Amino acid sequence: MALPLWAAPARAQQPPAATAERDGRRDFDWEIGEWTTRLSRLQRPLSGSTTWVEYEGTTVVRPVLGGANLVELSVEGPAGRIEGLSLRLYDTEARQWSLNFAGGGVLSPPVYGEFKDGRGVFFGQDTWAGRAILVRFVISDVTADSARFEQAFSADGGATWEVNWIAVDTRR
Repeated sequence: MALPLWAAPARAQQPPAATAERDGRRDFDWEIGEWTTRLSRLQRPLSGSTTWVEYEGTTVVRPVLGGANLVELSVEGPAGRIEGLSLRLYDTEARQWSLNFAGGGVLSPPVYGEFKDGRGVFFGQDTWAGRAILVRFVISDVTADSARFEQAFSADGGATWEVNWIAVDTRR
C-alpha cells in the first residue's frame, strides 16, 4: 500500500512556483525538521466503508544523499501503531520526484510527480486486495509551520477517487 511521507530546522519556505524548466531539487526543503502528525486513515479502503481511525505522533524529515530526503513517521492511536519511512528522490532529467514508502515490512511502488503553484501531486500504480489500483498523493496547504498530506485510491482508472489517508503536520 503506497503511503505518504518526511538538523536543525531552518525557517521553512514555500515550495517554489512552477515554470517550464524549473529545478525542483529544493521542493521539500520547507519540510526538513520535526513535526507533530495528526493522521486519519480509512479503515477499509475501497470496501464502501466510511469508518476512519485516528492516530497522533511524529514525523521527522532529514536531508540525505545530497538532495533527497528521508521521512520517518511514527504514530499511534486506538487502532494501533503505524511506522514508516519514505525516501524522496528527485530525477533532474525528468524534473520529477519519486516518493518511495516502506511500512509494515513492505516497500510500496513509488508515486511520481512534482510541485506546481505550491502544491505537490504524485501518481502511481499499486494493488489493493488483489486488484490493480491507481494511487494519488497530494501535498497542500503548505505554510512555514504546517502542511496537509492526502492519499487516495482509484479502482476505476482514475474516474473516481476515494481518499483514505489524511495527515496534517504541525512544526514542533
